[in-house]
Amino acid sequence: MHMFSVKKMSNKDFNFAVRLTDTKDWGFVEDDFQFMMKLEPEGCFTLFENSEKIGIITSISYGRIGWFGNLIVEEKHRRKGAASQLVKHVVNYLTEKGAETVGLYSYMDTIPFYEKLSFKYDSKFTVLEGKAFKSHAECNIKKAKKEDLQTIINYDCSCLNASRRKLLEAIFHNANNLCYFSTEHKQVRGYIMAKVYNGLAEIGPLICNRERNDIAINLIKTVLNEIEGFDVTFCIPEKESTIKNFLNKSGISKRFNVARMFLKPTSIKDCIYIAESLERG
Repeated sequence: MHMFSVKKMSNKDFNFAVRLTDTKDWGFVEDDFQFMMKLEPEGCFTLFENSEKIGIITSISYGRIGWFGNLIVEEKHRRKGAASQLVKHVVNYLTEKGAETVGLYSYMDTIPFYEKLSFKYDSKFTVLEGKAFKSHAECNIKKAKKEDLQTIINYDCSCLNASRRKLLEAIFHNANNLCYFSTEHKQVRGYIMAKVYNGLAEIGPLICNRERNDIAINLIKTVLNEIEGFDVTFCIPEKESTIKNFLNKSGISKRFNVARMFLKPTSIKDCIYIAESLERG
């Protein structure tokens, strides 16, 4: 009989979390877990067997939608129900916070594990990597100022039918990061954010009105122009072939696929979408 217990993650667990994720080359540092804890202090967990730390999971609540990621258990403790216990714990947490459904990105080989826990396949996403490059962008893209942030949050919420306010505010208020948006007839038609670190950047979130690949590509160009030469990553739905083709032609290529899965159906509108991250949706 395995005696597992789940406890709220604390700062003392960050070193363990980094060492554990290093076994999968996820590239996390302690600051990443600090950021996740700042966003959702009660929603990041460490799994113990007796008194030994053996796994972690992180989550974030967007009201109607909950999201989790970074599920990992030490290899020698796998296939004993440990990961399932972490998932059930985090789903209960997010449901109590008001989530009507819970989402995640699964590696393709772990889809059956999540299906056993009642998650259903939604769509395939592609993670791309490469170097930021310069190209001509249309000039109707604006850099977001503080007074624009509420409008961008409202637009994001109108597409997702859930509020990512705390996440978007945290990204926006970090001076290293980038945020641009596009308007027509005084209405937002799309926006993009990028988290910029030392020589690398995660591009996303991006949301645009469906059928407006022109706006999406101009937003991407504007960000890439700012960070020319940086290593960049994207997580893009497989169906967004116009955006993927544009990136592929410039040497930003597929690294691997993931599946977006949900516990119950969502009311997300059909918008052009680039994920913020694998761990936060």
